[in-house]
Amino acid sequence: MKFCQTKIKGVYIIEPEPKIDKRGYFLRAFCKKKTKTLGIDFNIVQINRSFTKKKGTVRGLHYQKSPYQEDKIIQCLKGEIYNVVLDLRSNSSTFGKWISQRLSEKNKKMILVPKGCANGLQTLTNNCLIEYLMSEFYIPKYGAGIRWDDQFFKIKWPIKKIILSKKDKNWKYYKNVFN
Repeated sequence: MKFCQTKIKGVYIIEPEPKIDKRGYFLRAFCKKKTKTLGIDFNIVQINRSFTKKKGTVRGLHYQKSPYQEDKIIQCLKGEIYNVVLDLRSNSSTFGKWISQRLSEKNKKMILVPKGCANGLQTLTNNCLIEYLMSEFYIPKYGAGIRWDDQFFKIKWPIKKIILSKKDKNWKYYKNVFN
């Protein structure tokens, strides 16, 4: 596994190194030793999956508030997604910045999202299956989000016709949450 640091501290693109032969492939999807060498103490307590039927669907931008902040590793197992990580850590030099990465069943890439960052994604194909390795249990009353179209962050989603859940439509704008 290769961990590639992004411009946001603690956000890594993880590139598995599959061993391929005529039968198919084998790859390591998680290695605690590797995360520890990067100074990340990632303990998996929950594994979640989401299935999204329609291309253009946005899920997020989600995070969990203190004291239940979470690290997560996200991988697209079927289809392709445009994944966005937004730095909400007020003491971070990249506060308010975001990065994006295409994750797909073909490239097998993953992304590590640290505590204090929000994550969102847009499906680029129909029938996407996404898996999330979580370092903290989901506690609904600590779940939070930022609107996908918040002009403070100016996130550029590749597909303009967006499908949203009622919950994601109703997240507040940044200035109404943090100011």
